[in-house]
Amino acid sequence: MKLGRLISQVSLVMVLGVAVLGSTLAIASRTDDYAFFDPMIEIKTMLNRLYVEEIDDRELQDGAIAGMLETLGDPYTFYVPTDDQADFEKELTGEYVGIGAQVVVEDGWLTIVTPLEDSPAFRAGIMADDRVIRIDGESTWGLTADECVDRLTGEEGTPVDIVVERAGEEIPYTLVRAQIVTRIVKGFEREGDAWNFMIDPERQVAYIRLTQFTPGCAAPFAEALEAVGAADGTLGGLVIDLRWNPGGVLSDAVAIADMFLDEGIIVSTRGRNRPEEVARARQAGILPDFAVVVLVNGQSASASEVLAGALVDNDRAVVVGTRSFGKGSVQTVRNLPSGTGVLKITEQGYYLPSGRSIHRKDDSITWGVDPSEGFHVPLTNDELRDLIEVRRREDVIRPEDGAGAANWSDPDWIVHDLKDPQLAAAVHAVQLRVDQGTWVPTGQPGITGEDLLAREYLDNERLRERLLRELSRLDRRQETIRTAADLEETEPVDLIPDGVALRDGRLEVYDAAGTLVVSLRLTDGDLERWLMDAGVEKID
Repeated sequence: MKLGRLISQVSLVMVLGVAVLGSTLAIASRTDDYAFFDPMIEIKTMLNRLYVEEIDDRELQDGAIAGMLETLGDPYTFYVPTDDQADFEKELTGEYVGIGAQVVVEDGWLTIVTPLEDSPAFRAGIMADDRVIRIDGESTWGLTADECVDRLTGEEGTPVDIVVERAGEEIPYTLVRAQIVTRIVKGFEREGDAWNFMIDPERQVAYIRLTQFTPGCAAPFAEALEAVGAADGTLGGLVIDLRWNPGGVLSDAVAIADMFLDEGIIVSTRGRNRPEEVARARQAGILPDFAVVVLVNGQSASASEVLAGALVDNDRAVVVGTRSFGKGSVQTVRNLPSGTGVLKITEQGYYLPSGRSIHRKDDSITWGVDPSEGFHVPLTNDELRDLIEVRRREDVIRPEDGAGAANWSDPDWIVHDLKDPQLAAAVHAVQLRVDQGTWVPTGQPGITGEDLLAREYLDNERLRERLLRELSRLDRRQETIRTAADLEETEPVDLIPDGVALRDGRLEVYDAAGTLVVSLRLTDGDLERWLMDAGVEKID
């Protein structure tokens, strides 16, 4: 009995001890957090009390948060204040309430780039190049695109009156705002209200363009596959175009990859405070083994790279184009408990089935997903500019859509008329695979990481030369201003005599008491310009 009471007492002491220890650790953690903010609070107090001008506390707070996040050197971790959350959600989900049109300001007026599919603007007959001159009776002249969009968006089911100018005629419309879901699964051309996905009917080769991995996008992708008969064994091949796809929801990329894979790893993720998670093909692939090409370029990022990497690493597809962007990090959107905004924070990294990270760092030689050997199709800046211009024109919805005399199954026509050598190479690769039963290279041999670094080095050199020319132009402008304003010429700072060979020399730094702090060997002769920015003056 006594032993029982003793055990109970000891157990109670242990439990209480653990509880006290836990509380102590929690208090210590909170104390550390509070101590972290002590200097910030002190600085804010001094600024509010002493600064020469009145301070906006909200701007000060946003600036402090931005400064804290900038030290991470991670552009994908950022804070979204409450005022900006609606735009953030729109970008994240591709959904908003409005009239459904892409707009731009041209010559001072709001102009329709294209109505969006199945939108109030599309159903009302709004056309590309229409000039919106009034919204609810107020002129759009001189307004920014954002100001106009704010007037066009609003509560679902509410009307908005607009007047458009078309060919010199003013046409009034009353549109009812609706939930707009941006269509991210597209074909190569529109036929009426629908996209055409069958780019080569003779060989049964389909083309699907996925512009972003928005939540639930795997479902419309599966619908497009069903529309071309992918599951019934009649499809000869498929081109999946992921160029300019910035990524998005990882789970949808995994779901799409799982449609093509019978087994194997799709992607793995891990982080400092997150255990490794491995996504595998969990069931037999629902699709037969037809030829698949994935198109990527330097703007294919994140979930795009996961899908492309999963298919190529599992020998299910050939990749055509150029090396992808190299964003191999996973972000989570977390609400702040205070309700003052959300934090999009990097918590994990992506790893391909091979185990390789796709993330690009400053010292990376290999990153992203490379084209398969023999399918590298680089573009010059002029070729890229032409391609983007034609694609933008093709994406505009016009009344005559589907009426053109196009030959989409002809790679030569794709190059000549669409200015798209990469798409031509992808289509041709699938056609040859269907005709000959084997993959035949339609591009150039692959390039190594060293080759890419050499190209980047040359690009940086060209940028450096442009900056030097701009600096020279600025110097000439400054001289013109100095002469016109009759200003005295400032004496140039000359810390080190010209012609002195500094490379492999030595720089010694002393403190105020004359004690040697550090001795440095100079590995670069261009020291003077760095010293000028360091706040030093010459001692005679």
